[in-house]
Amino acid sequence: MIARAKSKTLPDVADLTKAQAKVEWKRLALEIEGHDRRYYQEDAPNISDAEYDALRGRLKAIEKRFPEFVTAESPTQKVGAAPSGRFKKIRHAVPMLSLDNAFAEEDVRDFVGRIERFLKLTDAKIDLSAEPKIDGLSMSLRYEDGELVTAATRGDGAEGEDVTANIRTLEDVPQKLHGRNVPEICEVRGEVYMTKKAFLALNERQKAAGDTIFANPRNSAAGSLRQKDPAITATRPLGFFAYSWGEMSGMPEETQTGMIHWFERCGFKTNPLTKLCHSVEQLLAFHRKIEEQRAALDYDIDGVVYKVDRIDWQERLGFVSRTPRWAIAHKFPAERAMTVLRDIEIQVGRTGSLTPVGKLEPVGVGGVIVQNVTLHNEDYIRGIGGKGEKLREGRDIRIGDTVVIQRAGDVIPQVVDVVIEKRPKDAKPYHFPKKCPCSLHTDVVREETATGEEGARARCTGEFACPFQKIEHLKLFASRRAFDIDGLGEKQIEFFFEQGWVKEPADIFTLSERNASIKLEEIEGYGETSVRNLFNAIEQRRRIPLERFIYALGMRHVGETTALALARGYGSWDAVHDACMKVAKGDEDAIVEMDALDQIGDTVIRSIAAYFGESHNRGIVERLTGQVDILDAEKPKSNSAIAGKTVVFTGTLERMTRDEAKATAERLGAKVSGSVSKKTDYVVAGPGAGSKLAEAKKHGVTVLTEDEWLKLIGE
Repeated sequence: MIARAKSKTLPDVADLTKAQAKVEWKRLALEIEGHDRRYYQEDAPNISDAEYDALRGRLKAIEKRFPEFVTAESPTQKVGAAPSGRFKKIRHAVPMLSLDNAFAEEDVRDFVGRIERFLKLTDAKIDLSAEPKIDGLSMSLRYEDGELVTAATRGDGAEGEDVTANIRTLEDVPQKLHGRNVPEICEVRGEVYMTKKAFLALNERQKAAGDTIFANPRNSAAGSLRQKDPAITATRPLGFFAYSWGEMSGMPEETQTGMIHWFERCGFKTNPLTKLCHSVEQLLAFHRKIEEQRAALDYDIDGVVYKVDRIDWQERLGFVSRTPRWAIAHKFPAERAMTVLRDIEIQVGRTGSLTPVGKLEPVGVGGVIVQNVTLHNEDYIRGIGGKGEKLREGRDIRIGDTVVIQRAGDVIPQVVDVVIEKRPKDAKPYHFPKKCPCSLHTDVVREETATGEEGARARCTGEFACPFQKIEHLKLFASRRAFDIDGLGEKQIEFFFEQGWVKEPADIFTLSERNASIKLEEIEGYGETSVRNLFNAIEQRRRIPLERFIYALGMRHVGETTALALARGYGSWDAVHDACMKVAKGDEDAIVEMDALDQIGDTVIRSIAAYFGESHNRGIVERLTGQVDILDAEKPKSNSAIAGKTVVFTGTLERMTRDEAKATAERLGAKVSGSVSKKTDYVVAGPGAGSKLAEAKKHGVTVLTEDEWLKLIGE
C-alpha cells in the first residue's frame, strides 16, 4: 500500500461520481490504517510524510464532498494507532489528538477563515503562534504536586504506553517543576526527538556492535525510548521540547505563547524558533523562512504548526473528530525517488476486495526505505483513471518497469510515473486475476456502481467461505482496537486457522479447553510458559467494552467511531442487538431511531441490516456472546444538566454557530442528533425552524429557544 499524493494524474474529486468516490474512499481508508500501524506501533513507516499527508488530503476532500461516507473506518475519525503491547497502558485523562494538515498557502487562509466564521469575529484580531513541527515521538508527562508521576506515549490517542522509567533518564525532563503557579495536576505534552548529529553517531555505534541500524532520527528516538531496560534509554541522546498540555487543575496562563514561557520557567526546553504572528501573511512568511532553514537545523521537522493563541478561543473552537479546530500543521512538499518494480502481489482484504501491491527494489525516500507500493486496482495498473481518463499519459505498469515513486507522510508511497525508456523488452502487460488466489479459487467480479456501471474495485465472491476473508476477520477481532489479545498476532491467527483450531472468534475462547488434544506447548516456537501466557491473555479479554465488541464484529462501514456511537446510543449489548435485528427485518421505527444517532447514516444501516440478515453471521455472534461478558457503555462523566441527553439543533442560531453549539453540547456529555425521534430530549429551535420543530411537537419533545438553551447549560 502507499500514500496516494494528489497529482495531475488523479481525477479531481469534483469530477468523481458517488460510486467512484466511495471506491476510492475505502481504498484510502485501508491504506492509511496500515500506515498508522507501522508508524505509531512498529516505528517502521514505509512511506514519506508527504505521501501520507497527500493520502489524507485526498481522503478529506472526498469526505467533504460526500459527508455520508464518514464512518469510524475513516482515518479522519482516528488518532494514531493502538499501543504496541510491550508496555503497560495508561489512559489519557485528556485525549492526545492529531492535527489537521495544510499543504498550500490557500489551505492556511481557509483555516484562518474558518476560525473567523466559527467565532463570528468581525473586528477582533486573531493572533496565532507558529512553531516548527518536530518529527519525533509525542509524549505526555503527568505531574502531581509538582512531581513527575507518569509518562505515556500518544498510542491511539485514548491510551498510550507507560514509559515513565525511561523518560526519567532524559535530562530535558525535570523530575520536579520549578517556578510559581504550578497546578496540583499538570500534564505537559511535547515531543521526544534525537538530533541529526546524535543519530549519525548512534548508528555508527550500532553498526560497530552489529546491532539494528535506524532509518531516521524519529525511528531512532522511538526505538530508544521503548527499550525495556531504562539503562539503555539512558545511553541514547534524546531531547524533549514542551509545547502543549493535557489535564490541568488550573491554567497558569491565558495564551498559548504564555504557556510556552511558563514551561520554560518550570524547567522545560521549548523551541526557540516559536513565534507569535498577527496575520496570515506573517504565518506564511514564517513557514517560508523555516523551510529555508530546514536543512541547517540539527533536528528533523516536516512542517510548521499554527495555533490560536488565546486559550479561551481554543476552548470555544473545540474539536472536530480527531483534530482541534484551533490548530493546523502546514506541511512541507513531498519527495520522489526512482526504483524497479520486481513483482505484483494480490492481497485479499476482510471484505473480499483484491488489492494489487507492487514489490519494489528497496529505495530510500525522505529517510525511509520503501519496498511496497499499492497499485490500487486493475484500471490503475492499465493507466486508466476512475472516469476513463488517462493516468501517467496512458502508460501502464509492468513487472520489471522502472517507476517513479512519491512519498509524502510516514506511511506508503504511490507510483507517479513509469520510465518507458528503461522498460525491459520482454515486459508484458499485467493481467489481473479472474479467480481469487485463495484455495477455493472463487470467481472475482468487478463491483457494480450505483448507476449500474462496472466499478474499479474487484472482489472475491467467496464471502465467508473465502479463507483469506475469514483470516482477516479474525485478525481484526484480536487486534489492538478490538479485543486486544496479547500473543495472538497475525502470524498466530494464520497458523491456528491453517491448523483448523480457530475458524471463528468463539473458537479463541475455547482454545484452552481443547488444548488437551491440540498440545500447543509441543509445537515448535511454543512452550509451557508462552502457552500459559496466551491462555491467560485470552481469559483477560472475556470482559469487553461494548464499543470494542461492536467494532470487533467486523461489519462493513462500522469502524471505531460508528461502534462508539452505537454503544452510546443504546447503552447495552442487548439493546444494540435488539435494534440491529429489527433493522435487519426492515422495522421502520428501528431504522429511524438508528438513523437519528450521530455518525450513523444509510450506508451504515444497510451494512448492519445485511450483516444481521445473514444466518451465518448471527450464528457467529450467538456463539461469541456465549463466551464473553459485554460491558455496558460508560455513562457521561459530566455533571451538567444535559449529560446523557439527546439534543437536536434546528433553525438559525444567533449567538453561536451551529458547529460551536454542537461542540459545546458534546463537551458537556450530550449526544447531538441530526433528526428528531421520541427518544430526543431537547430540540433547540432558532428562527426558520421547520420540519424538525414539527416533529418535536408531534413527539412531545421539549423545545428550547437559544437563550433557554444557554441558560440550561450555564453559558
